[in-house]
Amino acid sequence: MVSETEITKQVSPEMERTAAQRAQDRAKAARWDLDVAVFFFAILTTVIILLFQGIGVEVTAPAAIFGLAMGWLMGWRKGKQAYEHFYDEELSKLEKELEKTMSALEEIIEERVQKARGKEREEQR
Repeated sequence: MVSETEITKQVSPEMERTAAQRAQDRAKAARWDLDVAVFFFAILTTVIILLFQGIGVEVTAPAAIFGLAMGWLMGWRKGKQAYEHFYDEELSKLEKELEKTMSALEEIIEERVQKARGKEREEQR
């Protein structure tokens, strides 16, 4: 049987790139979740309230910029965390697929070796 360390060593750079690309795609989608959308809506609401209260643009604009920067930072951080999680998940999936493939190959090889031994025995008789 193939050990786990051997399987990990057999994960090719191409498989790692595939896992990284899948993880990146999933992380991009997860970056802007409902929490970030609600935060942006709260910033928009705050800016509108400030403007209706007669607060000048000198105060409202920095508040809006700060809110947008914080929202972007929240999304970036969530995306980074999601990428790390998804990358580990994708690598795990690829390793399991590789393990299944290796065990199937081992079974096929064992089967063919048994057939070859059977033919050898018949030829010796």
